[in-house]
Amino acid sequence: MKYPVIIERGPTTWGAYAPDLPGCIAVADDVEEVKALMREAIQLHLEDMREQGLEIPSPSQIVMLEAI
Repeated sequence: MKYPVIIERGPTTWGAYAPDLPGCIAVADDVEEVKALMREAIQLHLEDMREQGLEIPSPSQIVMLEAI
């Protein structure tokens, strides 16, 4: 499954979150690092949900937008 991830640039760091997985976030110094950390965060988040017996949400539709 592929979950959509929102990546935002802050004043000094990059942040990312998965809207379908509340609490699943990552912060890093550059965009490539935040992408890698977010992949790991999603895996760990889903593993934890499975261990707790929680329902795994289906990914919402993915929409790609390019900055203007």
